[in-house]
Amino acid sequence: MHLEGRLPRRPGGKGRKLMERRKLTCRNIQAAKEQGRKLTMLSICDYPMALIAEKAGLDMILVGDSLAMTTLGYENTVPLTLEESLHHTKAVTRATKNCFVVADMPFMSYQSSERDAIINAGRFLKEGLVDAVKLEGGAVIAPTISALHRAGVLVMGHVGLTPQSFSQMGGFKTQGTTATDAQKVIDDALAVQEAGAFLVILECVPAPVSKIVTERLTVPTLGYGAGPHCDGQGLVAHDIVGYFDRFTPKFVKQYTNVSQSILDAFESYRKDVEGGTFPDNEHSFSIKKEQLDQIMNQ
Repeated sequence: MHLEGRLPRRPGGKGRKLMERRKLTCRNIQAAKEQGRKLTMLSICDYPMALIAEKAGLDMILVGDSLAMTTLGYENTVPLTLEESLHHTKAVTRATKNCFVVADMPFMSYQSSERDAIINAGRFLKEGLVDAVKLEGGAVIAPTISALHRAGVLVMGHVGLTPQSFSQMGGFKTQGTTATDAQKVIDDALAVQEAGAFLVILECVPAPVSKIVTERLTVPTLGYGAGPHCDGQGLVAHDIVGYFDRFTPKFVKQYTNVSQSILDAFESYRKDVEGGTFPDNEHSFSIKKEQLDQIMNQ
C-alpha cells in the first residue's frame, strides 16, 4: 500500500526507492493510517538538513521549537520568538519540494487570543510557506484549534509532554503514568481531534496508553517517545545524528555521531594550520610566471 501520488518501489530495490514522488498532502497522511503505513517525521530547522530529508524520502518535517535549544542555545523552548521561528521555517521550505512541512508555533504566539493565533499562523503559511502549524496542549487549547480550523489553517495537535508548559508539569517528565493522568492524555487527544486537528503528536507517553489513543482516534497519531503503536514516529534530527550532545532523551535512537566526526575534522584543521601543512599547493591559486615577473620588476 502506498500513498496517493506515489509510485511503488522497484522490485529488489533498497529502502524506499521511488520512481516518482509528489507533494504529500493531509489526505495522504490520513490514508497512511487507514492503510497501516507508518509515517515518518523529523524535527529539522535548517536548509542543509531539510535537503537531506527530502533525499531520504521522509514524509514530514516539523520546524520544531526544539531549535531553541539545538540551534540557538537556549536552555528550553520558551524563549524562542516568532521571528526566530519564521526565519528557520523559511530556510526549511526553501529546501523542500515533497515533504509536508509543519511549523511549531512558539510559546505565546497563540495562547494570548484566538485572533493572535490566527494572525501568527497566517504568517507561517504566507511567509513561511508551510503546509500546517502545530499547537501544544489538549482540551484547554481545543477552542484555539477550532478557530484556526474555521480560518482554513491545518493544525497538528500535541498532547502528553508539552515542553512549552514544562514548568507547570514539574519538568520534562513522562505523562500518563497513572490511571488519572492516562485518561487526561486520552481526553486531550480526543478533544484536539474534535476541534479539527488532522494529526496528533503524543510525546513521552507510555506505549500502552499511546496504543489506546491511536485506536480511539480516527486521525493519525505520531509518537515522540510514545512507543511503537502510533501511526508514525518523529524525532529531533540533531538527536538521531549526534549533533546536539547537551543531552539525549531516553527514547532517542542515535544512528550516527556527527559531533565526533566534526570535532575530529576541526582538530585536524587546527593542527594543519598551526603546523604549516595547510594550505599547500593543492589548495592554493597560482599566477602565470610572466605576470608575476611584471609585478616583481616594478
